[in-house]
Amino acid sequence: MPNTLPASIVIPVYNEEMNLPRLFDEIAQAMRPLSRAWEVVFVDDGSSDHSLEVLMRLAKDNAEVRYLAFTRNRGQSAAFCAGFDNATHPVVVTLDADLQNDPADIPAMLALFDQGFDMAIGWRKKRQDTWSKRIGSKIGNAIRNSLTRESVRDTGCSLKVMRRDMLLRIPRFKGMHRYLPTLMKLQGARVAEAPVNHRERFTGVSKYSNWQRALVGIRDLFGVRWLQDRHFSYEIREKNR
Repeated sequence: MPNTLPASIVIPVYNEEMNLPRLFDEIAQAMRPLSRAWEVVFVDDGSSDHSLEVLMRLAKDNAEVRYLAFTRNRGQSAAFCAGFDNATHPVVVTLDADLQNDPADIPAMLALFDQGFDMAIGWRKKRQDTWSKRIGSKIGNAIRNSLTRESVRDTGCSLKVMRRDMLLRIPRFKGMHRYLPTLMKLQGARVAEAPVNHRERFTGVSKYSNWQRALVGIRDLFGVRWLQDRHFSYEIREKNR
């Protein structure tokens, strides 16, 4: 019988006021037909627009919506981790607030996870980004996979489904959200991938460039490789109390 554990959908938000109502509507359309309890945990990462006010209205009108807001911008990894810490359900779904991830893919990703995996990763087979971003992503994925000895097609896709108890044990650092498959595997996670839809940005602007991501990511890559080489685990056979 499929596992239908409740799910918390964690979404970092930074200056996405125009996207948020539509995003929640699409999530609700995808989740309400399922026989599964769910919530959405929005994390406002110090937005300078009216994102927080929009989240307050959504929470007032919808019992499934929860939110928290940082005092200032702390970055996407910190926002994800705050969502993991404050989620109330054992399954965590992540996606971006820019509507490029399609909430309609969430049920299929949950169904894949329910087959006995600890993590299900979306793979943006047909990316709706600029040519430079698509090429930059392919190069970045190739370098990342080479140095971390991985074979993940698309580590940059935010649409993922994961066990919360494992997420709470992974190392935390700026940029760690780009290495979630590798960090989860260090905890022994069984990981599956599936193609997902990718859409053009509905409104607003991208918060980063290929160059910015590359500069930050180089040091992170060597740090993650160090973690892989130095990681250890143990199993207790017996103890008296």
